[in-house]
Amino acid sequence: MSDSPPHNTAPITSEVDLPRIEKAVREILIGIGEDPDRDGLLETPARVARMYAEMFSGMRQDPHEHTGKFFEEKYDEVVLVRDISFSSMCEHHLLPFVGKAHIGYMPNGKVIGLSKLARVVEVVARRPQVQERLTETVADLLLDALDAKGVAVIIEADHTCMTIRGVRKPGSLTITSAMRGIFRSNLSSRSEIMQLIYGNRR
Repeated sequence: MSDSPPHNTAPITSEVDLPRIEKAVREILIGIGEDPDRDGLLETPARVARMYAEMFSGMRQDPHEHTGKFFEEKYDEVVLVRDISFSSMCEHHLLPFVGKAHIGYMPNGKVIGLSKLARVVEVVARRPQVQERLTETVADLLLDALDAKGVAVIIEADHTCMTIRGVRKPGSLTITSAMRGIFRSNLSSRSEIMQLIYGNRR
């Protein structure tokens, strides 16, 4: 079981209200002093509404759908998928953060298809959130679903709310980690997974 309670991953059942988003975007354009009726902006509210529906599609998907099928295996060493690309949306400024996730786990008699790990990241990432929550949500969900001896999730991301506004520091990278089970309690296991992820790349 996980070291902390799983985060809520239940999907929202209501559909995206596209007309409401369009009206809001139109008001934003007026608020910044633009004319939403000029040629270049006429279709912008609809485009933004569709974009938000896509970016937040994970709110209407259940990541558990990708963790239901396993394969019985006696393999008891680390399984690692590195450099899983993703994009998500910071809930503080509604600006994207983009990066890659590294997911490793120590099986406990069963393994899951490798592509399923990437699918879990994709679903969970498509929500308004902070990187810390994304990291912990993926780790807790996989630990509970796999009944694994341990799960390690490390996420590296570039936050546009930090690079294009405010402090404006392009090139800065935010790294978060969530260690569960043996990767949290056993120093040698933690060192092994970190070596497998980074090796001599740093």
